[in-house]
Amino acid sequence: ALAERSCAPVRLDERDAELYYEGFSNSALWPLFHGFPQHTRFDEEAWEAYVRVNERFRDAVLALARPGDTIWVHDYHLMLLPSLLREALPDASIGFFLHIPFPDYETFRMLPWRRELMRGVLGADLVGFHAYDYVRHFLSSCRRIVGVENESGTLFADGRLAQVDAFPLGIDYVRYRDAARLPAVRRLVAELGEEKGHEGCKLMLSVERLDYSKGIPERLLAFDAFLDRFPEWRGRVVLVLVTVPSRENVASYAALKKQVDELVGLINGKHSTMDWTPVDYYYRSLPFERLIGLYAASDVMLVTPLRDGMNLVCKEYLACHDGGGGALVLSEMAGASYELHEALCVNPFDQEGVVDAMRRALEMPEAEQRRRNAPMQERLARYTSEKWAREFLDAAADVKRRQA
Repeated sequence: ALAERSCAPVRLDERDAELYYEGFSNSALWPLFHGFPQHTRFDEEAWEAYVRVNERFRDAVLALARPGDTIWVHDYHLMLLPSLLREALPDASIGFFLHIPFPDYETFRMLPWRRELMRGVLGADLVGFHAYDYVRHFLSSCRRIVGVENESGTLFADGRLAQVDAFPLGIDYVRYRDAARLPAVRRLVAELGEEKGHEGCKLMLSVERLDYSKGIPERLLAFDAFLDRFPEWRGRVVLVLVTVPSRENVASYAALKKQVDELVGLINGKHSTMDWTPVDYYYRSLPFERLIGLYAASDVMLVTPLRDGMNLVCKEYLACHDGGGGALVLSEMAGASYELHEALCVNPFDQEGVVDAMRRALEMPEAEQRRRNAPMQERLARYTSEKWAREFLDAAADVKRRQA
């Protein structure tokens, strides 16, 4: 099955896999890089497993790599791999892309293994991030941790030219746009509007993986405050809350699930009437068609993470409303906010600001929705995931030419 997709396995010891993934990657790097040091756990055994697993990936790549190949390493799970490959393949074209935020120097320096990780990433010819803020933070750590200076993102690591730049990830825009126009999806949209408790209501949608970086409790508390402050909206709006299970073996995620469950119960207990429940809660992943139907049916999309490298949900929502209305409330702390500045951008820590944005979104005339959405949709249709990949690989090839 892997071979059919041109994939090769990297076989791991079960204990190493657990320590590397749930231990170091998701209990040290993920929380720290998202600005949650209170959830960060530094464990020497987990770090040693992270090193071993990165070495396993190196061995798997070396078994397959051929002269002239471009090797593209992705994300925080493999930050040591570029330098491990560079030692074995000094002339290879190696790219690295980080799909989460890169923290400021004061946060990153907390890592006991900060120097090893910086050196690991600097084995790449091209290092990519979603936003220029992350580029700036990375370059600051290059200078202050390993003493590597840069000029306009170009630096010399171990006598080799490398480039650091921003490449914001897009989506397959046409796939989402066309799916939203399918007859089956249009029927689903009509059914969602007629569901018990939805009749005559505007729908606000929240779709997130269950993670403390996503700000789900804060979003629920803002919705509760919204219903308190604007009682005229009771019985006229439903928040459809979809949380996708994630890392259920990590204690902080189990605690978050309990908190979200309790908040949903509190809000529904406080505000519900005989024929209206304010929060329609789903704790599961949804089939693609159902998700598209929810995007297309929703009047307002709430994307208010406390920190997010990019966030593609807001882009998928806009694609499903191609040429039409729909209001997007978007966190300033999401990488997507750098591209989608026509949205109602909010500070997710400012509850009053989020409450006001909910009101503005629900009351926004359709003409204004279309006027705001049009430039964002045009931008997303132009800068797709395919174009993102092509631009990164072209830039990697350009670095190799400059090295010659």
